[in-house]
Amino acid sequence: MTELQVDPRVERFTSESRRMLIDGEWVESASGQTFETYNPSTGEVLAEVAMGTTEDVERAVRAARRAFEHGSPWRKLTPSERGRIVWKIGDLIEENAEELAELEALDNGKNVNVAKAADVALSADQFRYMAGWATKIEGNTLPISAVTNPGAEFHSYTQREPVGVVGQIIPWNFPLLMAAWKLAPALTCGVTVVLKPAEQTPLSALRLGELMQEAGVPDGVINIVTGFGELGAHLAAHDDVDKVAFTGSTEVGKSIVEASTGNLKKVSLELGGKSPNVVFNDAPRDSAAAGASHAIFFNHGQCCNAGSRLYIEKDAFDDVVNGVAERARNIKIGPGMDPSSELGPLVSQEQFDRVSSYLQEGSAEGAETVVGGGRAGDRGYFIEPTVLTNTSGDMKVVQEEIFGPVVVAQPFEDIEEIVSQANDTTYGLAAGVFTSDVSKAHKVAHRLKAGTVWVNTYHVFDAAQPFGGYKQSGWGREHGHNVLENYLETKSVCIEL
Repeated sequence: MTELQVDPRVERFTSESRRMLIDGEWVESASGQTFETYNPSTGEVLAEVAMGTTEDVERAVRAARRAFEHGSPWRKLTPSERGRIVWKIGDLIEENAEELAELEALDNGKNVNVAKAADVALSADQFRYMAGWATKIEGNTLPISAVTNPGAEFHSYTQREPVGVVGQIIPWNFPLLMAAWKLAPALTCGVTVVLKPAEQTPLSALRLGELMQEAGVPDGVINIVTGFGELGAHLAAHDDVDKVAFTGSTEVGKSIVEASTGNLKKVSLELGGKSPNVVFNDAPRDSAAAGASHAIFFNHGQCCNAGSRLYIEKDAFDDVVNGVAERARNIKIGPGMDPSSELGPLVSQEQFDRVSSYLQEGSAEGAETVVGGGRAGDRGYFIEPTVLTNTSGDMKVVQEEIFGPVVVAQPFEDIEEIVSQANDTTYGLAAGVFTSDVSKAHKVAHRLKAGTVWVNTYHVFDAAQPFGGYKQSGWGREHGHNVLENYLETKSVCIEL
């Protein structure tokens, strides 16, 4: 394998102890402590980062509250001025694409070229798309009937206002992109933020903080506190935080909801998934196998919307399973900084152990391993791309989110059967359908209980396309104009004339 030479800017960034951003200043933890992040491709220490405490969360929330008050530099900006800042962040992400992609490859393990073409490019686009909405957040005039006030005349209207101080908690699978998904609409709506990145992958969020300062975001508007889970819990429970936005596991999402009840803050959640990917007999076998492989092996299977349950109509089952297995055998496994690698490591030893335990449980329950099923290599957190068959709906590997490059394949015989099987899950984030029959595609897509249904494709994201889940896959939507609802309040004003 041939790994890229690390950019000198990235070497400098990772060699210095990284501080937190609070009220426009880069500060150490109140405790003075730090923690280490690791390169998952090697298991070696990558960087040292400030270990935030609940006291640091308090400092950050106070800074965000001051920045939100009327008369602050942030609140004085016009919508157009705010939009120009948000657009500038997108420009700066694009200008620093190489550096950001390398940080993602080192900190998360994903392929550096994929990080640049997908994570970084989509992040820049997210800010640019959202910048356009800053001048389009508007209310309505209301022709009220006023039946209790006969003869009176009123002027009634609504206005949209920023919700206030927002706590945002993001995961480790797409560190930069998830930060962009959260921060771009928040800035567009005029709120102030305390962002808590995942402890496994804080580096790109910290670099993004520098770029946001360069773009002209006023002090205290964006605060970034690094550390472990107790910080997110404190944010969710904080009485001076008006809203919390979380992306992560369903289990943690439930704890976020419980913590938020103290002041009944608003909550939006983008949570886990166990997404069905349905292949019909009439789909071209090769393209269906390619699509199914991409659905599960992209980003090493560390996608909440991964097509981890593969349902194939009976006559096509062997062909498609063999096609996916053949692709799995030929996937090049390697570190993120190797541009030719196609599947990188899992993010941490903890995640490696979790996925390994699911593989062991699946085997114990009777699942058949067609390909993969174990560790790849002897260094780093690599798991072989794995295809399991002979599974049933009550197995853990079928019901629970594994979050690794592991797909379970099952045959089906008709539409009624597959719709029932596909919906037999507590999740409802995404789904895929492969068919050459457009009527069938619409019919099945209509009946699947999922926030996104891809037809003859998978993992297509766009800043304009809403994304979120049914059932225990979350509350609310990211992207498009829908995401603005997460950060706005509606006020009605009624004036007697």
